[in-house]
Amino acid sequence: MIHHCVRFTIKPGTAPHRLDDALAGLRHQGEVIPSVRSFLVGRDHGGAYEWGATFILDDLDGYWEYLMHPAHRRTDEIGLPLVDRFVSFDITDDTDPEVGEKIAALHQRRFDADPDLTRLVSGLNAYTGSAAPGPHGA
Repeated sequence: MIHHCVRFTIKPGTAPHRLDDALAGLRHQGEVIPSVRSFLVGRDHGGAYEWGATFILDDLDGYWEYLMHPAHRRTDEIGLPLVDRFVSFDITDDTDPEVGEKIAALHQRRFDADPDLTRLVSGLNAYTGSAAPGPHGA
């Protein structure tokens, strides 16, 4: 199992209806992407972020399906322009010592294939973790 988690803050002055659309997009991902076993989207409490989401996936093949699904890409288009700071991380019970590098490689492969997506994330104030473009999510 892989729990893919994101935490983010929204740019000041973002219209509430635009935030609602972005959160709806995250929920839609959980509802329509077949490899998502379970998901949660909501307020982030106890840290420096305002919002968060977790998507539970069975394995790396399911992770790739999640990354490449059109619903995920659409949420990026709607939501990333609103985001100020973003972090992603993954928690897994996979015992493969290279699973972290494999997850980072999936993200990098996605960025390499989609220059527009890379431009979207490059415009964020802060973007770290497993989903950040560059070597090993740096």
